[in-house]
Amino acid sequence: MTLTPFSAFEWMVAGRYLRSRRREGFVSVITAISFIGIALGVATLIIVMSVMNGFRIDLMSRILGVNGHMVVQGLGGPLENFDAIAARIREVDGVVRAVPIIEGQVMATGREAAGSGVLVRGIRQQDLLAQGMIAGHILSGTLDRFTRGEGLVIGVRLAQKLGVRVEDMVTLLSPRGAATPFGTAPRVRAYPVVAVFEVGMSEYDSTFVFLPLDSAQKYFRLGAAVSGVEIMVSDPDQVPRLRETVTRAAAANVHVVDWQEVNSSFFSALQVERNVMFMILTLIILVAALNMISGLVMLVKDKGHDIAILRTMGATSGSMMRIFFICGASVGVLGSLAGVLTGTLFCNNIEAIRQWVSSLTGTALFSPEIYFLSQMPARMDPKEVVSVIVMALGLSMLATLYPAYRAARLDPVEALRYE
Repeated sequence: MTLTPFSAFEWMVAGRYLRSRRREGFVSVITAISFIGIALGVATLIIVMSVMNGFRIDLMSRILGVNGHMVVQGLGGPLENFDAIAARIREVDGVVRAVPIIEGQVMATGREAAGSGVLVRGIRQQDLLAQGMIAGHILSGTLDRFTRGEGLVIGVRLAQKLGVRVEDMVTLLSPRGAATPFGTAPRVRAYPVVAVFEVGMSEYDSTFVFLPLDSAQKYFRLGAAVSGVEIMVSDPDQVPRLRETVTRAAAANVHVVDWQEVNSSFFSALQVERNVMFMILTLIILVAALNMISGLVMLVKDKGHDIAILRTMGATSGSMMRIFFICGASVGVLGSLAGVLTGTLFCNNIEAIRQWVSSLTGTALFSPEIYFLSQMPARMDPKEVVSVIVMALGLSMLATLYPAYRAARLDPVEALRYE
């Protein structure tokens, strides 16, 4: 019998060995468990990696959509002559926008008795309109009155916490007030709410308050100064390269802080968690591969008589090795494809699945107060999907080598001696 490598005969024999028979039911059960294990491992890896990618991308888009890529601050106090500084910074290649801002933490109270700590950001009207993450996500009210220098723009969760709506008054209280003979009197000022926004990140929706720049200067008693100049660049990843150029362009005694420096610990923790999860979930595929080894070893032992007959008919040891290699590789390939299909379907419908599980269990799965985002994100990275498939196929192929080697080394004389 002369056979070419991976001939139709070898595929036919491998297919017969993989099909279940009554007396080989236990071997088929192990094969099915290996198939399910590989499929679940691949699907779980794709889902977890996609969710963590989506979590990182959505957080970064919201953080950089509300905050600038860099902030130029004055050393030792407010930043004066900020318009000239901002104009020089705008001339730097790669800088898209340079916006003067004022930031301060105060206590806000509304119709509800309980107050809430908020971050007041003073910004010019045209600059807020250019900030798509805020101007493009207005739930109620309009920015018309804000452009006339009237009122506040607040987040939806803060509005719910304070019990206010558009046209209601919100009182801002700052402990740094005027000195009096009886001590420091806090600054208290009430403003109407002109618009409510929702960016989908609970931290911003519950703490940010936007106030016209001139009103913020009066409230915080900064005169003609600001807290800093917020800078947006065309490529956020190029911020370290632009820091020195921006500092020179400011031509003043300033300090530059970029988004990578402010959020470095947060995104580093996300990256470490992502790498650890990848390593842990890889064990699922490894366990499935070990199950495949045991199943194929049992299959080789059970088919010893058939192997001996095929060898006496002229089948080579290489042919027997390829037959059992096809058996194991088929399980690995089909399991990987099933895992990719399952993971893709899950990622494409993950928010609907989350809502269904939440309604079924009666619990708040993926609470925005804990995870910052209002919806569960999932972003599949084609490179990561390919790497998961390659890893699963590699482990599956390696798992077939030992059983296939045992089948090739089987002596037909010994196998048929007691028949």
